[in-house]
Amino acid sequence: MPAGLKVTRLDHTALELRSRAAKRRDAGQVRRLLALAMILEGVSRGSAAAQNGMDRQTLRDWVIRYNALGIAGLLSRHGGGRKAVLSEAQMAELLALVIKGPDPERDRVVRWRCVDLRDEVERRFDVRVHENTIGACLRSNKLANIVWDTRRTVRVLPSHFQSETTNAVLPVENPEVWVLNDPDPEGRPA
Repeated sequence: MPAGLKVTRLDHTALELRSRAAKRRDAGQVRRLLALAMILEGVSRGSAAAQNGMDRQTLRDWVIRYNALGIAGLLSRHGGGRKAVLSEAQMAELLALVIKGPDPERDRVVRWRCVDLRDEVERRFDVRVHENTIGACLRSNKLANIVWDTRRTVRVLPSHFQSETTNAVLPVENPEVWVLNDPDPEGRPA
């Protein structure tokens, strides 16, 4: 049987690799660091791989990565995810639409629901998205407090309507629209 691939990067000892593994939050990187520490201590490749939840070929691939890039090469890589459906300009227009609120005569609704905004996005931008995507976009911009009942109502409020930020003017083009719970001049609650 041929000898396994050697660990050529000897910047760290097995003890240092274990110490670094104890400080990491990425569980995958921790397993890889511990497997490499075991190899440096002389444990067989098969045993080191099995004890760290991988097979020998996978461990060999990580040894190659470690030799080339060091500890940083052992980090778990995650894909960037799906590309955004709406462009930044379209998202800004959607957020402005939500802030402005619906026109009852033109939009035929008195308040926005996620399903209404979904239809409006499809009408304006010719893009089909799910109503949950609309809700996620609004939540990520801290613009909506979604009421998840049968109506799927969108309330344009900060995350919590009684938080201290509700008395402040939020940074938008028309700030007087955003003065929420304006306190009484005599200090009584609104």
